[in-house]
Amino acid sequence: MMDIIQLLPDAIANQIAAGEVIQRPASVVKELMENAVDAGASWIQVLVRQAGKQLIQVVDNGSGMSETDARLCFERHATSKIRQADDLFHIRTKGFRGEALASIASVAQVEMKTRVTGEDLATLIAIAGSQVDKQEYTQAPEGTSFAVKNLFYNVPARRNFLKSDPVEMRHIIEEFHRVAIAHPQIGMDLYHQEEAIYRLPAQNLRQRLVAIFGKAINEKLVPVEEETNIVRMHGFIAKPDYAKKSRGEQYFFVNQRYIKSPYLNHAVKSAYEQLLPEDHHPFYALFLEIDPERIDVNVHPTKTEIKFQEERLIYNLLKASVKHALGQFQIVPTLDFEAEGLQHQHQTGRSSSYMPAKETVATDQNWRKLYEGLQDPLPKNMTDPVPIIRPSQANHPDPSVDTTHWGWEAKEPVQILLSYILVPIKSGMMLIDQQAAHERILYEQYLEQLSTAEVPSQRALFPATVELNGGDALLLREYLAKINQLGFEVEEFGGNTFIIHGLPAQLHFGDEPSHLVEQLLEELKQNRDLKVDVNEKVARSLAVSAACKRGTRLSAVEMQEIIDQLFACELPFKSPAGRNCFITLEKNKLERLFLS
Repeated sequence: MMDIIQLLPDAIANQIAAGEVIQRPASVVKELMENAVDAGASWIQVLVRQAGKQLIQVVDNGSGMSETDARLCFERHATSKIRQADDLFHIRTKGFRGEALASIASVAQVEMKTRVTGEDLATLIAIAGSQVDKQEYTQAPEGTSFAVKNLFYNVPARRNFLKSDPVEMRHIIEEFHRVAIAHPQIGMDLYHQEEAIYRLPAQNLRQRLVAIFGKAINEKLVPVEEETNIVRMHGFIAKPDYAKKSRGEQYFFVNQRYIKSPYLNHAVKSAYEQLLPEDHHPFYALFLEIDPERIDVNVHPTKTEIKFQEERLIYNLLKASVKHALGQFQIVPTLDFEAEGLQHQHQTGRSSSYMPAKETVATDQNWRKLYEGLQDPLPKNMTDPVPIIRPSQANHPDPSVDTTHWGWEAKEPVQILLSYILVPIKSGMMLIDQQAAHERILYEQYLEQLSTAEVPSQRALFPATVELNGGDALLLREYLAKINQLGFEVEEFGGNTFIIHGLPAQLHFGDEPSHLVEQLLEELKQNRDLKVDVNEKVARSLAVSAACKRGTRLSAVEMQEIIDQLFACELPFKSPAGRNCFITLEKNKLERLFLS
């Protein structure tokens, strides 16, 4: 039998390794920024063109490399970080395998300039597809500059799988965030198409978080600090009212290395129990300092997964530390009967068809007053019970509704738990989810408006501004034309700040316009991966953002408006997210419930 096993050429082996290490332009940004950190840089600049597909350049003022090291760094498993197997359990640097640069050079055209401190000349190396094209002396500042051009130029299948420029740029910004938060003591800049997205000076952690996520987060940050003989924990969590539906603003760092850990994330989330709606995620940037011998970072090609020797202990310490921090700032769970009314009091964007009254949040004192005097006998002149719902002045009779056999004199809808609308019907009764129903109404309205003409806008007397982080600003720019087509008047105001001149005519300026835009962006993130038309994405996201939320008190007129508009919809049965808009309960089924 012929021998069929053979060693692969280095170029092919490097391309195979690149498939694990370099998945998209953001992977290159991560590896090069981490190399700059390991080189002791105090300043790192990242320049990107065409979302990294055309160019990724990372410049630092670190220690630089000698001529020999500069040539050797592109070889597989060439590293300055380890010398023997035991070193794997004492790692404090970002890189150690010697795979990243070899992988990048195998799938891109790379030009590196590096100069060691004190040397007169720098070394220039040009390499493409693992083949060195040029090596010579040149002039360059101290430190290192990597220019990675035409990523995946020699692997067309990989290049074809890259997403659109806005999507790839969002991934780059996410990686930039992770390195920037891990090392606030290093100044970092990010440019895209020659435009500055971030210019971050060296600063402390709180200042870095504010610089990245905007001034609004400053008053929401809660410090966390705990130290044991095994681990030191420090960083910040955010107050519950800063939580968002989308994931992505959760950061764990172990020995300043960003990691992903569903297990530890569960510890943080469980510390927020009863403080967050089920589908919301808290913000946190938490650092764990631990002896490298107690962890194993050599688990995953991207080094974002870590194994802990005392995983359960760290889970409990983390949960307790977050709970303690929340307790110190008097952030405690509300009572069960208050939760429904509290969760959505901050929501914005009401339909033009109604303006719900402001809801008063119950307190312990309110409830005590409610029960005062219940033991006292009723006054003699009080013969009728107090009505639960005040009748509306306007009545909308529905000929299809026959409530005589229920013994009700009024045919008005009734609100239950500030969330559902109870409607008598001939066969029994119907329960309408007010939020799901309003989402369906707005969704169909917005979808029609996007496919026809522009919607009238109402201009604000005083325009509002909203400051976003780099990723959210990029997302808003991507959808800005569609959003303005729906009646918004939003324009860029420089940097990552936008100015809001107007809202759709059916929305009101009584609520915070900037908060509505932030909510809209959160919903767009939730719908980012939906394989649907862009109009449908925008309509769905805005409908969820602007809909009447659970916990909002509605008048009888407002409830009737929702009922009438819901059953005028093309598909009244489901919300855009697929939730039931209503259910029906037949009279005979109800009677059986009381007989069982």
